Amino acid sequence: MGKTVSEIAEFLNATVIGDRYVFIGNIRGIDEAEEGDLTFIANPKYRNKISTTRASAILVSPDTKPSVKTLIVVKDPYASLARLLAWFYPQEELSPGISPLASIDKGAIVADDAVIHPFVSVGRNARVESGAVLHPGVAVGHDAVIGERSVLYPNVTVYPKCLIGKRVILHAGVVVGSDGFGYANPGRENLKVPQVGIVQIDDDVEVGANTTIDRGTLGKTWIKKGVKIDNHVQIAHNVVIGENSIIVSMVGISGSTKLGRSVILGGQAGLVGHITLGDGVMVAARAAVTKDIPSGRIVAGAPAIPHGEWLRMQAILSKLPEMRSTLLSLSKKIEAIEKKIEDKKLRS
Repeated sequence: MGKTVSEIAEFLNATVIGDRYVFIGNIRGIDEAEEGDLTFIANPKYRNKISTTRASAILVSPDTKPSVKTLIVVKDPYASLARLLAWFYPQEELSPGISPLASIDKGAIVADDAVIHPFVSVGRNARVESGAVLHPGVAVGHDAVIGERSVLYPNVTVYPKCLIGKRVILHAGVVVGSDGFGYANPGRENLKVPQVGIVQIDDDVEVGANTTIDRGTLGKTWIKKGVKIDNHVQIAHNVVIGENSIIVSMVGISGSTKLGRSVILGGQAGLVGHITLGDGVMVAARAAVTKDIPSGRIVAGAPAIPHGEWLRMQAILSKLPEMRSTLLSLSKKIEAIEKKIEDKKLRS
């Protein structure tokens, strides 16, 4: 489905610099784009490619200099790209219905317009609401709820009694509600503590492939509205993640830790249990967070410290060999001076 630059600009409420009547057939990255394609510049470091890309038009921010290329000027090129991708490449409409190869318990409630693919299992008293899509291999435990227009991709597992809100996306292999890692007398008796809580995922959450979210020991593990979680993330029992937070790949969050609103955790960050991160906290990749962090702070390192302090430490690291050599040289000189002083005392 192609569009003219003029139609795209109207859709985005954008300004055009150049030919408004250029036809755009596809959207591609700046290096792969060909004539008839639209590309975008979201990072200023790629602006030098404006003159070399073969794209017919480019989404740019207002501070971009005019070019021989047709520019579509928007406030936020990346956000505009997201809107355009959904417009250019709409998702396939699936026909409602339950596959005869699905296993639906007689006590389950499945909306008439839900889409249930082959080899899906829905347990006793579970509820699948209007417009939800369950792809092959999905397992929904007893008394669980899948909210309106939520999409569960192949081999997602939702354990019993867990609650999935509206418009939630769970990518392939996600596990919601597995037992929290709770053992009494660890390393000795390893007595399993029954995990009798649930997981609650609120509306408009997206969870990446092969992520696991453990059920609460008591109460619930709670992923609040608008949270986006990347692939291969581990969220332990009774964790609470505040609205609109971003959790990047391979993060691990230990039990009973609480995140405020709009927290961002970089890839491979690790959080110990029973701590609280305030609203708007940002944690750098591979940081190890071992204590509470007040709202608005940015931290990095292991253990995590304020980001500015961490940057100063990193700047020093490359100089440590030279500093060591200097200290050793100074130490030898001091020893020589002390020896001379001692010898002088003995002679007198």
